[in-house]
Amino acid sequence: MSTAPAIPLRKTLLRYSQLDVLLVAFAFLHGAVLAARPAAAIVALGMWWCANTVAHHFIHTPFFRHRSLNRLMALYLSVLLGLPQTIWRDRHLAHHAGVAWRFRLNEPILVEALLVVLVWAALFVTSPVYFLAAYLPGLGLGLCLCWLHGYYEHARGTTSHYGRAYNLLFFNDGYHVEHHAGGGVHWTQLPQRVGRGAQVSRWPAVLRWLDAFSLDSLERLVLRSATLQRFVLNRHERALRRLLLCVPEPQRVAIVGGALFPRTALLLGRLLPRARLVVIDANAEHIRLARTFAPANVKFTCDWYDPALHNRFDLVVIPLAFIGDRASLYHHPPARNVLIHDWIWRRRGTSVVVSVFLLKRLNLVTCHEDTELAGGVPAGQSVDPHKA
Repeated sequence: MSTAPAIPLRKTLLRYSQLDVLLVAFAFLHGAVLAARPAAAIVALGMWWCANTVAHHFIHTPFFRHRSLNRLMALYLSVLLGLPQTIWRDRHLAHHAGVAWRFRLNEPILVEALLVVLVWAALFVTSPVYFLAAYLPGLGLGLCLCWLHGYYEHARGTTSHYGRAYNLLFFNDGYHVEHHAGGGVHWTQLPQRVGRGAQVSRWPAVLRWLDAFSLDSLERLVLRSATLQRFVLNRHERALRRLLLCVPEPQRVAIVGGALFPRTALLLGRLLPRARLVVIDANAEHIRLARTFAPANVKFTCDWYDPALHNRFDLVVIPLAFIGDRASLYHHPPARNVLIHDWIWRRRGTSVVVSVFLLKRLNLVTCHEDTELAGGVPAGQSVDPHKA
C-alpha cells in the first residue's frame, strides 16, 4: 500500500492518515454485505478479515482525532464482530506487552456488551433459525480463523508474509515482524520498516499450517532415505551437466539456500572441482546438517541472500524454495549466469526438466556482457573471490 496523500491532517477528521478512510469504508461495506447476504460463511470470513484489518489497526492507531468518533467506531465494530472491542483491545495489547491478559470489567465493556446482547436478542426474536443455524456457527468459525491466524503468526517466532495480494487485501497485515517492532507505526509505513533477518513465510498466517507440507519437509524425507538421495542426485546431475555446457567454466559459485540436503553443492563439487563454492543459507541448523555431506571445497555463510552484497560470483544457483522476488532474478540476473530451480510449467531462458515426478525444471539465465548486474558489478568484471 502507498503512503497517505499529503493533505494537512488538522483539516480532516482522521488522526494519522487519509488512507484510514478506506478502513472505515470497508467496515461499513462489511456491514452492508452481511445484511444483504446473512450466511454463515459471510459471518465467518467477515469476522476474520475485519478483526485482522479494521479492528486491529483501530486498536493501535485509532482513526479519528475526536474521542467521541473513536468511541462510536468501537461500538460499531462491537456490533459488527459480535465481540466488545474493549475486550479485543485489552487482550491484544497484553499480547504485545508479553503479559497475561486479565479480564477487568469497566464501563466501555459494559456498554459494548449490552449493545451486542441487544442486537443478538433482536436477531433471535426476528429470525431464530438464522441466528441459531447460521449466525452463531459463523461467528464461532470466524473466531477459530482468528485463533488460527494469531497462532501461526507466532508459532515459530514472530513471522512476516510479504505477498503483495495478501497485503493489499489485508492492509499490510503480513508485515508482522515489523508491526511487533513498532506497534504504534501506522500500517501504511510498515513496508518501509522491513529489516534484514526478519523471519518470513511464503504463506499468510491462516494458511501457514501448509508449511508442514513445505519443500523443507520434503527435503527432510530425502535426508532419511538413501534411495531418495540417489534419485534426486541423479536427476539434478543430468540437468546441471547439460546447462553447464552452455556457460564458461565458473570460478566463483554461490548456491543460495543450498543447505539441509546440499545436493547442488555435492554435484557442483564434483562437476566443477576447481571452482570456489559458497553456500548462502540463513538457517544455521540447515548449515549444520549440510556440513556432514558437503565436499571440502564448499564454504558456508549463514546469511540471507542479498544480490547487492553477494555480488562477486560468476554463477548463482537459486533453489525452488527461494523466498523473495523470483521474477526479478529473471529480469535482472544477480550474476553473469544464474541457474534457477523452478516449477516444471515455468520455462525461462535455456531450460531443462529435472524430473516430471518432482514437477521441477532448471532454467539458465545469462546476463550479456554489456549489461549491469543486479548487484551493481558489470558483467565480465573480475573481483577477488576472497572478498565475497
